[in-house]
Amino acid sequence: MRAVRPISFALLLVLAAPLAACSGQPGAHAWAALVCTTLSPWRSEIDTLTSRTQQQMTSKTTPGQAKENLARLFDGAATASEKAREGVEKAGVPDVDNGKAIADGFLSSLAGIRDAYGHARTGIEGLATAPSQAFYDEVGKVVAQLTTDYERSSLDTTNLESVELRQAFDTLPECQ
Repeated sequence: MRAVRPISFALLLVLAAPLAACSGQPGAHAWAALVCTTLSPWRSEIDTLTSRTQQQMTSKTTPGQAKENLARLFDGAATASEKAREGVEKAGVPDVDNGKAIADGFLSSLAGIRDAYGHARTGIEGLATAPSQAFYDEVGKVVAQLTTDYERSSLDTTNLESVELRQAFDTLPECQ
């Protein structure tokens, strides 16, 4: 029996990895790593934009400046959410029970969040800036609706539980 040379074995592994990836769905750990890598910068961006929005609501700016800044912030959040949705879509479907439903749930949630920010941007852009108190009252209503829409789009995990994915999300450094 002829021994496999280390270089040949290494070459086989390098060539086999892409073929394995093309032949099926990513495993739980691979999918979770891709999703967490995609969502980590998105969460940071949303946190930053949320903080800026709160600052806008309390800072002394003209209604015109506030309108412009809030519209820009909400547009940035919608764009970041779409980018995250696209990243999760590229991750594919995890090779776990109910994998398609789980992936679809993530995609639907991110699309809902994107749409919530898009509606908020549209709502802000449609506001008259005078009188200023009326403008700020209406901004409060737009932000309240954004909060409602955002919460409505949160991922319902009651029927999307996967032991393998839960373990992957709980243990992978990318997900911490």
